[in-house]
Amino acid sequence: MVDYGIGNTFSIRNGLQRVGFRAVLTKDLETLRRADLVVLPGVGSHQAAMSNIERYKLIDYLKDPDGWVLGICLGMQLLYERSEEGGLKGLGLLKGEVIRFRGVRKVPHMGWNEVNASKETPLLEGIEGRNFYFAHSFYKPFEGREEELGITEYEGVKFTSLVQKGKIIGTQFHPEKSSSAGRKFLENLAREIRR
Repeated sequence: MVDYGIGNTFSIRNGLQRVGFRAVLTKDLETLRRADLVVLPGVGSHQAAMSNIERYKLIDYLKDPDGWVLGICLGMQLLYERSEEGGLKGLGLLKGEVIRFRGVRKVPHMGWNEVNASKETPLLEGIEGRNFYFAHSFYKPFEGREEELGITEYEGVKFTSLVQKGKIIGTQFHPEKSSSAGRKFLENLAREIRR
């Protein structure tokens, strides 16, 4: 897991360990290069995360990673080209801009919501109901791009909740806080990585 000074690393570490990963929180570039999966944790400020990624000299590696990457919540948002939060650039691994919820009764979108598959994916196999836990104020609008695998709706706003482009995966939801659905998602991810 990339240590950029923010995020819910304890629960992510536990979730990963439950499905067989040895989870390590690190800023060390060589440790990240050797990892089976690099995780960008969620919760926090886009500006603080990108600033710390640059300060720890991880930006070049994260813009062109060697292997599997999982971005969770804020981590997924960092994968895109830019964010409306402070008008900042992201890592640019995925095309598009992350924007803030507007015209909804409550921000942040917090609680359980359904992830509907826009395309079939082994990442969602065997998950009944597909309800996951969300906690976010910014989102990537759903555009029907090839890599957008999951769509969720919050008060009429449709957003991308699961994305995969090759070995780059992003979840707007928190699998580590999503009970049995989240555990199954992480099991599916582990199976894909080991395939």
